[in-house]
Amino acid sequence: MLERAPSYEALAAGFRWEIPARLNMAAQVCDTWAAREPERLAILDLSEGKERVSYGALYALSRQVEAALRGRGVGPGDRVGVLLSQQALCAAAHIAAWRMGAISVPLFKLFREDALRSRLDDSGAHVVVTDIEGAGILAPFDVVTVMASDLGKESDAPPADTAAETPAVLIYTSGTTGKPKGALHGHRVLTGHLPGVEMSHDFLGTEGDMLWTPADWAWIGGLFDVLMPGLALGVPVVAWRGAKFSPKTLQALVAEGVRNVFLPPTVLRMLKSEEVAVRGLRSVASGGEPLGAEMLAWGRRNLGVTINEFYGQTECNMVASSCGALFEARPGCIGRAVPGFDVAVIGPDGQPCDGEGDIAVRRGAASMMLEYWRNPQATAEKFRGDWLLTGDRGMMEPSPEATGGYGGGAFIRFVGRDDDVITSSGYRIGPSEIEDCLMTHPAVATVGVVGKRDPLRTEIVKAYVVVKPGVAVDAVALQDWVKARLAGHSYPREVAFVEALPMTVTGKVIRRELKRMAAEEAS
Repeated sequence: MLERAPSYEALAAGFRWEIPARLNMAAQVCDTWAAREPERLAILDLSEGKERVSYGALYALSRQVEAALRGRGVGPGDRVGVLLSQQALCAAAHIAAWRMGAISVPLFKLFREDALRSRLDDSGAHVVVTDIEGAGILAPFDVVTVMASDLGKESDAPPADTAAETPAVLIYTSGTTGKPKGALHGHRVLTGHLPGVEMSHDFLGTEGDMLWTPADWAWIGGLFDVLMPGLALGVPVVAWRGAKFSPKTLQALVAEGVRNVFLPPTVLRMLKSEEVAVRGLRSVASGGEPLGAEMLAWGRRNLGVTINEFYGQTECNMVASSCGALFEARPGCIGRAVPGFDVAVIGPDGQPCDGEGDIAVRRGAASMMLEYWRNPQATAEKFRGDWLLTGDRGMMEPSPEATGGYGGGAFIRFVGRDDDVITSSGYRIGPSEIEDCLMTHPAVATVGVVGKRDPLRTEIVKAYVVVKPGVAVDAVALQDWVKARLAGHSYPREVAFVEALPMTVTGKVIRRELKRMAAEEAS
């Protein structure tokens, strides 16, 4: 665990990675705890009543899954699909695969047939751990399923002798910028997540902490920002498979003891639009899209905490974070580099630069993927020299205490995805700042901003706005709102009112879909 420090600078200066050469994530998240404190609470399932799952019980369940997998011919290096929502069996399936040296492949139940087929075909996963609902979803595919009803004896085979670099989990990108690619991670990936997770929750692991997220455990945000870090740190993780999330869900879970939550920006916006107030939380973390000043101020008023923004992606996660226990958040910034990570803004020459550039992470980071699965060309294109390109544009803003180098404690200001930045009349405009500004308008529920082709200005700023129910507002009012608060050239010259925005399953606005709409309008 991170040692508490009086300042971010002291924490960064004293941090050292401790990654053993031989490492298996099953031991990190389950086996060691089960041997030492078998009755310790690991997962609290509040989906139907209240089911308490201890580390000892989780270990036994994972050993049953392991026996079933071995019985179906699974061995080291084989890919094992996991098609389950938040429940102990989901955790046990990943743990079982890792313990035996196999590679787990998280799958999402809301995937349609084409999305599932692309991942199953690409990964070569022929065995999938699932439930009755998942078995129905998998009916069109030639795969072998393992369900709770198939479990019996526990495996007593010794754990595989895996290394930190041994492949362990294959997580597919959300596909916001093209066809989903499989990011292959080694057993060190969890260790690489821990410092950022701890920072984003103001030193997670404090007495009484209990962790939850509405994000599905099929995504890196649910699996490695919440479930596995919680289990590794001995922090109980709440599972909830209820109906559609609502403000009452959060209030009910807090009443059951949840103190630490990861809430995607879309969930925060929903809570804000309904002016929900919740007390009892110790930390709120958010990632995926940057939050603006208004959202941070709302969090302090209505949630009683400063929302800690963190940053990363499937290929290399939890590389930057805010931490209210160490420093004040800076609106529009995605925090500061997590200790142990070298994060910089680089230019076309692959060197750190002043001004706007590509946000990048130095090669060799602990949470960095091994490669894109069977895709050496895409792997090579992901790097520029010694740096992994995130695909986002940003700028470094030194803090008063920042020391040394481009990444030495500076704040990282997010400008936008490389292909999202709008070029208008020679100006480069990041959509996030405009979205943040529009979100402060009392009539706006959510918004997406893109560039639209224009013969005079190259592009104009186009805003797609969802208005709060029962509230009236026109385009001119929103344009004036932005003009009064941002630079005159960056206001949306066109505003479209829509019922809903296209979203990924992880809650991000699909800007390429908005761009498609804007392109059709332009033509």
